[in-house]
Amino acid sequence: MDKMDKTITVFDSTLRDGAQGEGINFSVSDKIAIVRCLDELGIEYIEAGNPSSNPKDLEFFEKVKNLKLVNSKLVAFGSTRRRNSDVKSDSAINALISADTPTVCIFGKSWDMQVTEVLHTTHEENINMITDTIKYLKENKKEVFFDAEHFFDGYKNNSRYALLTLNAAIKAGASAVILCDTNGACLPDEVYDIVSDVKSYLEKNCLNAVLGIHCHNDTGCAVANTLMAVKAGAQHIQGTYLGFGERCGNANLSTLIADLQLKKGYLCIPPQNISKLTKAAKFIAETANIHLEHNLPFVGKSAFAHKGGMHVDGICKTPLSFEHISPDTVGNTRSILLSEMSGRSAIATKLNYIDKSITRDSPKALSFSEKLKALEHTGYQFESAQASLELLMLKHLGRFKPFFSLEYFKVMSEQPAIKTERSCSVVVKVRVGDSIEMTAAEGDGPVHALDIAVRKALEVFYPSLKDVRLSDYKVRVLDPGAATAAYVRVLIESTDTEHHWTTVGVSTDIIDASWKALIDSIEYKLSLDLNMI
Repeated sequence: MDKMDKTITVFDSTLRDGAQGEGINFSVSDKIAIVRCLDELGIEYIEAGNPSSNPKDLEFFEKVKNLKLVNSKLVAFGSTRRRNSDVKSDSAINALISADTPTVCIFGKSWDMQVTEVLHTTHEENINMITDTIKYLKENKKEVFFDAEHFFDGYKNNSRYALLTLNAAIKAGASAVILCDTNGACLPDEVYDIVSDVKSYLEKNCLNAVLGIHCHNDTGCAVANTLMAVKAGAQHIQGTYLGFGERCGNANLSTLIADLQLKKGYLCIPPQNISKLTKAAKFIAETANIHLEHNLPFVGKSAFAHKGGMHVDGICKTPLSFEHISPDTVGNTRSILLSEMSGRSAIATKLNYIDKSITRDSPKALSFSEKLKALEHTGYQFESAQASLELLMLKHLGRFKPFFSLEYFKVMSEQPAIKTERSCSVVVKVRVGDSIEMTAAEGDGPVHALDIAVRKALEVFYPSLKDVRLSDYKVRVLDPGAATAAYVRVLIESTDTEHHWTTVGVSTDIIDASWKALIDSIEYKLSLDLNMI
């Protein structure tokens, strides 16, 4: 296989198909930020939206014209012309041209049932719609891709007609035809067989176009289906960067790029950019205002996390024993998870990151193990709160420098709430060295007010805290049988946009538990600033 055959065109649809996912809502500035991110990563095509679908996309296409991209081409997305109409007078088609992108992706029906039952037109008119639209776009100097919508269902129902739609698209000037598993119903063996058939058909009929694949994840097979399509001859893959999209989502490009480039030797993005995969994943998740799933392959927080004693022992001896690649290859990091069940090797390995003299038989390792067991017996859990764990280790090893101390805080809440935007107020008094700072704040509840007040007081001394915000807050009751006297565990996730960390607090008082987690969050940020962690 020559070098050309080992190159895969990556087409990212995060801003179009991804934006159709439940709970996803990009602003114009969000879309521009993601375009910059994908361009930096080296994605070849970025499908940015449908310029005729809504005012936001219209505004985006106007603003993005001034954006200078290094690696990527922007793509406008739309449908074939309306049935029984003149393509030149079709406002949606002309909007695609006005979007001024070098490439346009057109979708058209390839399932005969969809033609008659959804478009309510004839099979012949559907072919004309595909042909007219692509020819007109080519006349306007556009590179055109054809998304053969519902291709796999169409092929299984009427293979001759499905292939005719591809034939029409290529003869009209489409440089790539993409087979879409629009309903996400196919399994990998079906995809392989059908893509193989299509590739043979194109070659036999001298139809010169790149063959592509677009998979949805309704059977949980979108990534596997895409890999099988590539094995069968597809050289163009479509998906969304984190897999979110309509219904169950799309093929996850962060997984596919790594699989194809690191496992199969294909070139998807510039080799030097593979180490940016995790950074891009975090940025896109943050911009989309979603949590990056911890168990995502390659880029998730747990992708290289180890807890079992035998696993940690193996990792310490040779990382290949329980890691299929080195985490830094994709810009991720290894994580050793500690709990009351952790062995001495795991604890020593974790402490060794801070103090290189620590071994599995060191007294400090043994005493830390006992401390960990005692805390977890009271309800603490550090697997999901690595920031609190790292602070605990720093303190245990005598490496922690206190940044401030609490003099007191007072929480005041009125119920029923008076007519105000804020339901709670807090007064906080802190000491930093010989200085005292006292401040008050209002918030939507005591935790929100506490967060605002304590950071307001400490920002006088530590301005970097202005960049910190809480991104998640979770409470779990640990012993429901104790009713309102139960212990509660509070997990707080924080971010300064560059870093993300989680802290924990436990108490019978939910305010006290929240305060403990909140203070750990602030101390962790300040420790990061001083490279203590």
